[in-house]
Amino acid sequence: MSTIQIFDPALCCSTGVCGVDVDQALVDFSAEVDWARQNGIPIQRFNLSQEPMAFAVNAKVKTFLQTEGEKGLPLILVDGEIAMKGRYPDRAELARWAGVVLATDQAPAEHGGCSGSRCC
Repeated sequence: MSTIQIFDPALCCSTGVCGVDVDQALVDFSAEVDWARQNGIPIQRFNLSQEPMAFAVNAKVKTFLQTEGEKGLPLILVDGEIAMKGRYPDRAELARWAGVVLATDQAPAEHGGCSGSRCC
C-alpha cells in the first residue's frame, strides 16, 4: 500500500473549523483523511505553521516551496513523488493511490414480473 503525505499551508488546525470562517474544503478533506485512516491507508499530514521542519527536510517539498511558494500548497506526495498540488484530493483519488477498491452503489433491483398496476 502506498504512503500518502499531505503538506498543508500554514493553518491554525487541520479541520477547518477554527476561527469564524469555516473552510468547507478542509472540513471535507478532514473527513476523507479519517476515512482513509479507518481503512488502513497510511496517510500523514504536515502543517507548515506547526511542523516547518517536515517541509525543510524533504528535498521535493523544499524545492516546491522555493519555486511555487506557500500559495501552491497543499502538496500531496504518494510514495515520495508529487501526485497533486494546489487542492485536496477526494476519496476516490486517495483510494486509487493506496490501491483500495471503493464500494460502489448497487443498482436498484429489477422488478421482474411486475407490470402496470400489478406489483410484486
